[in-house]
Amino acid sequence: MCDYQLHTSPHGNLTTATYRLALLASILLASGCGSIYMQDSGPNHSMDFSRVPELIPKVEPRSKYGNPKTYTVLGKTYKVMDSGDGYVQRGIASWYGKKFHGRRTSSGETYNMYGMTAAHKSLPLPAYVRVTNLDNKRSIIVRVNDRGPFHEGRIIDLSYAAASKLGVVETGTAPVEVRIINPGRPSGAITHAAKDTGLKTTVITAAATLPTVEAIATPLKLYLQLGAFISRNNAERLHQQLTETQIPQIHIHESPRADNNTVYRVRIGPLPDAQAADQLAQRVTQLGLGIPQIVND
Repeated sequence: MCDYQLHTSPHGNLTTATYRLALLASILLASGCGSIYMQDSGPNHSMDFSRVPELIPKVEPRSKYGNPKTYTVLGKTYKVMDSGDGYVQRGIASWYGKKFHGRRTSSGETYNMYGMTAAHKSLPLPAYVRVTNLDNKRSIIVRVNDRGPFHEGRIIDLSYAAASKLGVVETGTAPVEVRIINPGRPSGAITHAAKDTGLKTTVITAAATLPTVEAIATPLKLYLQLGAFISRNNAERLHQQLTETQIPQIHIHESPRADNNTVYRVRIGPLPDAQAADQLAQRVTQLGLGIPQIVND
């Protein structure tokens, strides 16, 4: 059985994050908590966002709403960062649009799918980030004012307008780099490391020269991770189960830990894109082999 906890806004209305969670919970309960992908849509008429000017970050106070120390979604607890300084992460971006247009965001603002905004699980609200599509090298700045996405393997949910500018609407998802922008930090100040959330996170300094879009737009290798074990025997047992299903590209990845132990991670991949990862995750779940995580390396 899936355990989930819902939260309403301080005004008593469902926030966009809560509404998404309610939809997600109902679908999960109906499907035995399998991997799912919820469909959304944009406006009924086509729009050109290519000439929308670049968003200019500004210093803003921390939002009164949407910044608890921790919150729980579907049994998983997320910690909100004290500061986004130094945050850089690569992973999969998705988008949300008409289904949530006009609903209250986690910060208490109204979601506008035509605005240059985004949802993130742990950055403080509001926050400004530069998002680069690693497939087509397009790059934009968005203002994070909502919580999500809670689909496994996603690191950021873009508004319809932002996703359109990045070319994500056509594909549904895309590999991206998300990099914090701090308009209030003086040049030369040193940033602090962002807490690792399971996908690749690196540390930068404000004084450092940011790499060009071309330099960071390198391929993102995606994998499905079925389990992580201290015992190699347990990892090999799962590996054998997967091999019997004739799923290709199964391997055991070894990585050292700080306590001198080794973690054995059973993975499938690399996979060509997020859509392929979603489809394979559904197959693995239907075979009764657990709910895999999408990771990158």
